[in-house]
Amino acid sequence: MSHKGILLLSFMCAFAPIAQVTAGDLSYSVLEEMRPGSIVGNVAKDLGLEIASFSSRKARINTEDDIKQFCHIDENTGNVVIKQRIDREELCGDKVSCVLKFELVLEKPLELHRISLLIQDVNDNSPVFPKDTVTLEIGESAAKGARYRLSDAHDADVGQNAVKLYSLQKSDHFILSVRDDTDGSKNVELVLDKELDREKEHDLKLILVAVDGGNPQKSGTATIHVNVLDANDNAPVFEQAVYKSSLPENSVLDTVVITVSATDADEGVNGEVTYEFSRISERAKKVFNLNSKTGEIKVTGVIDYESESKYEMRVDAKDGFGLSSHSKVIIHITDVNDNAPVILMTSLINPVAENVSPGTEVGIINVQDRDSETNRQVRCSIQQNVPFKMIPSIKNFYSLVTTGHLDRELVSDYNITITATDEGSPPLSSSKTVQLSVADINDNPPVFLEQSYSTHVTENNKPGSTLCSVSARDPDWRQNGTVIYSLLPGEVNGAPVSSYLSVNGDTGVIHAVRSFDYEQFRSLKVHVMARDNGSPPLSSNVTVSVFITDVNDNSPQILYPAPDGNSFMTELVPKAAQGGSLVSKVIAVDADSGQNAWLSYHIVKSTDPGLFTIDVHSGEIRTQRDISESDSMKQNLIVAVKDNGQPSLSATCSMYLLISDNLAEIPEMKDASYEEKNLKLTTYLIIALASVSTFFLTFIIIALGVKFCHRRKPRMLFDGAVAIPSGYPPPHYADVDGTGTLRSTSNYDTYLTTGSRTSDFKFVSSYNDNTLPAEQTLKKSPTKFSEEFEQSDDSPEVRGGETSILAQTQILTR
Repeated sequence: MSHKGILLLSFMCAFAPIAQVTAGDLSYSVLEEMRPGSIVGNVAKDLGLEIASFSSRKARINTEDDIKQFCHIDENTGNVVIKQRIDREELCGDKVSCVLKFELVLEKPLELHRISLLIQDVNDNSPVFPKDTVTLEIGESAAKGARYRLSDAHDADVGQNAVKLYSLQKSDHFILSVRDDTDGSKNVELVLDKELDREKEHDLKLILVAVDGGNPQKSGTATIHVNVLDANDNAPVFEQAVYKSSLPENSVLDTVVITVSATDADEGVNGEVTYEFSRISERAKKVFNLNSKTGEIKVTGVIDYESESKYEMRVDAKDGFGLSSHSKVIIHITDVNDNAPVILMTSLINPVAENVSPGTEVGIINVQDRDSETNRQVRCSIQQNVPFKMIPSIKNFYSLVTTGHLDRELVSDYNITITATDEGSPPLSSSKTVQLSVADINDNPPVFLEQSYSTHVTENNKPGSTLCSVSARDPDWRQNGTVIYSLLPGEVNGAPVSSYLSVNGDTGVIHAVRSFDYEQFRSLKVHVMARDNGSPPLSSNVTVSVFITDVNDNSPQILYPAPDGNSFMTELVPKAAQGGSLVSKVIAVDADSGQNAWLSYHIVKSTDPGLFTIDVHSGEIRTQRDISESDSMKQNLIVAVKDNGQPSLSATCSMYLLISDNLAEIPEMKDASYEEKNLKLTTYLIIALASVSTFFLTFIIIALGVKFCHRRKPRMLFDGAVAIPSGYPPPHYADVDGTGTLRSTSNYDTYLTTGSRTSDFKFVSSYNDNTLPAEQTLKKSPTKFSEEFEQSDDSPEVRGGETSILAQTQILTR
């Protein structure tokens, strides 16, 4: 057909589509070969639906017999649009009426409408003769009016577009006769109009033309080759005018479907009959074969009921000299249950939230079976171990609904196996697995792995050091299961907890912000919060206790005698003291705890090693024996105090003891101090002049020393008794395991002479705990005083001026 004709038909038929709504059914008419994208009709308008609601209902087309779709629905406009080329001859063959049936599916709510699409024929096929050249052998004895049947032309179009007339090119001997047969076909015969004369003309060529009724018309031609022979006046005759047979689909190859048979009354070559298809569709050519000698029709291709349920063909029988007759063969294909059901997932909510209520529809399943009758009846089910079930809906549609509560933390994915089984014999089934994921909801707070956490850290730790790690788990997914750690606000010793500890928000590792001191505090308790990243976020708390362990980082502190480098403490020991007498006591404390604060006392150096001893635990200094006249009046003890730590720390102090019964025996302290200063100055001068003359400078120093020793005489007068306390610790120190302060009943008296040029003492007759403040001591430089003690021990006097003893204590009363 020309382009102009096609445009004309398209224009005429563009307004032809009709729509009718009868119990939900719609019918449309459309020309074959229309371009893809052509509009057939508007189902939304024909169904009375609004376009806005129509687009939200997921309109789609499901075909009944074939998955291949020729149309689709435009959800935005509701138009039925041609999707691909439609060839009526390919779909329906010789059928007069060619109708495509499909179903319109709408959701929310689910509706099903049947749509029938009538495919109108377009004159797109020319008439075709079975053979381009037809050979006839006609005897010259043939009488005028003899008829010779010709194979009619076949036009794949139907109706008006089918073959309408035949014409024969002008011939002197033949005319064309065309009659309508009872079965609707054309009986085309070549009629002898003038006797043949083989001696004049033994070979004739005629042109037969077939024209269809389309607009514009199309035609086909065949060449008739006539060989003039001697007389053959009998044509083959079939035993039956119509042959019918039934054939099950999927029949094996070479299966004999039917055998046609024709006889010829002639004898010899004129009676030999051969068979051939004179009219057969292209589909039939692919599946059937005709034996030209026996007339057997066999299967040579795949027989499929779903593709073609009926075949019609025409068989010609010819004798040896061209006389022929024809018969019709009809083969019915019977259905066999050879198609398993097909499961189509038309709609699926994936993933589905874990908090959906039971009975929620999550999917729509369509089940189709291409077989017919009972072979296409289908039952659909799913396995029993999932919280879902199938509910039959409209026709072959099922709804997939939940049957219980979902919990993603228990099961996050479901593999739902849907099984469809038909009613055929034997039944066929198919399965489809649908993977359905459960969407997470933030319904689980983080949970710590332990109810509480504790850790130990030694004091003096490095800032930033790791103390411990907390860990919480959240079974939710992604951000709902992402845990963030933080410290809850609080205070430790009046300071924010963040100034002591920090926590890594991602890992939960707790670090020390500063160095800890066991002597300040021994433990701290904080609260750590684990929060997920969901919306709204969920959280939980845990308590973390940090215990600080002691380190031996404090040396013993000697309270008495005062360990000040600019002073020293002294005690008077009566000459009549017996062995075991309490002379003094060293008092020390240690800021550490435990064994790090266990103190022990040791005399490391003494003037007379066998005279005094010290108790290892209490620090009490006692005489080991009775004091004798030969003992030096000035005794110097160096006492070491050690703790029990690892490694051990220690402190030392010097204890100066004077063995005397009264102060009259002691030179004046202040004059001694004055002499000491002069001696030191003299020493400096000697060193300065040593470079000039060592011998001369030494002589002058000796002379001056002798002179001063004879000039100055000590005065030994008693103005009263001066109490030199043995010392008391400050009130905030406590005795540590028997090594602390002196008991309140242990007091020591020291008596000094008067006569100093200045009065540094308050004279009392007695004292007790209430008259001796802890902070009062007698003061003198230990270096200067020790130098005096290192002078000769055979004289109780100190030469070189007035003598005074300055003890490193404050005056008892000011």
